[in-house]
Amino acid sequence: MSERIQIASRDGGQFAGYLARPKSGKGPGVIVIQEIFGINANVRAVADRLADEGFVALAPDLFWRQEPGVDLNSQTEEGWKRAMELYQGFDVDKGIEDLIATLDHLRKLDGVNGKVGCQGYCLGGLLAYLMATRSDIDAAIGYYGVGIDGKLDEAKNIRKPLMLHIAQADAFVDATAQKKIHDALDGNPNVTIHDYPGMDHAFTRLNGQHYNKEAADLANGRSLDFLRKHLGA
Repeated sequence: MSERIQIASRDGGQFAGYLARPKSGKGPGVIVIQEIFGINANVRAVADRLADEGFVALAPDLFWRQEPGVDLNSQTEEGWKRAMELYQGFDVDKGIEDLIATLDHLRKLDGVNGKVGCQGYCLGGLLAYLMATRSDIDAAIGYYGVGIDGKLDEAKNIRKPLMLHIAQADAFVDATAQKKIHDALDGNPNVTIHDYPGMDHAFTRLNGQHYNKEAADLANGRSLDFLRKHLGA
């Protein structure tokens, strides 16, 4: 059961979100944080899958300040070109403001039990990490987040559970960046990091160039257990 909804921004605007509910209509909330391709079929599929597992999943359109309704094909050159343009123009701080507005919206939504987590990919992986440092979200999961190594000064603010999935052969997050992440976060009891040897960026993106079913199933299973533990379902 899915629908398009509107979310009020903190500075007077409105942006869209893709909302997927479980058959029961109620459960914990999960914000699905997009990659650089907008709210495309892959992001909607993640939200639908979480709804099937008993969560109320909401994927907000974070590119709305540049271009509302972005829905790009990650398998085309044109899609990649436009995605990179949008990524370069993206304001991370405004993105976090919009995610906090999404968090507030989801917590108040009928059927949500008050607990809300987030799960993000690529750019969304960075934003999930920042939600753990800048908001009171109940749990956060980041898949192959790009740029986390440049925001590690915020790690001291992590107060709620955070899980990171790191692709060890990630073309966008090199070994030096990965080491910085481990050095900064391994000692934090709120943080769990899983490494995936030989996996490249976006190894869980269904039909993607680097998709690996075995590793994707492992990561997704870990994420589901993590959300159930900290949010209930």
